[in-house]
Amino acid sequence: QVQLVESGGGLVQAGGSLRLSCEASGRTFSTYAMGWFRQAPGKEREFVAAISRGGTSRQYADSVKGRFTISRDNAKNTVYLQMDSLKPEDTAVYYCAGAPRISDQQKGYDYWGQGTQVTVSS
Repeated sequence: QVQLVESGGGLVQAGGSLRLSCEASGRTFSTYAMGWFRQAPGKEREFVAAISRGGTSRQYADSVKGRFTISRDNAKNTVYLQMDSLKPEDTAVYYCAGAPRISDQQKGYDYWGQGTQVTVSS
């Protein structure tokens, strides 16, 4: 069983930056692709970014492409989401998740963190 714990959320002004972290338990982290999803109030959860198990392949939602960067440090069992040029519409609870292979689909992910709140003010 894999447990995921997100951190790094908070309040930031539009145009600012945040870096989210997600630390995974266990020694099998490097065998999982990882993704970030987000859910705004009253909205469905949506895909944000994903990274392959080796970190060589990445996927991004069109809404964040060029602004967000997903990365991982397998030695630290951690995946990151660097968020730059933040916009108010980025406000949401952000979740990290693990999958057997890289995917932009929620159903492809087997493990989920508890989420961390990101609020972008204008």
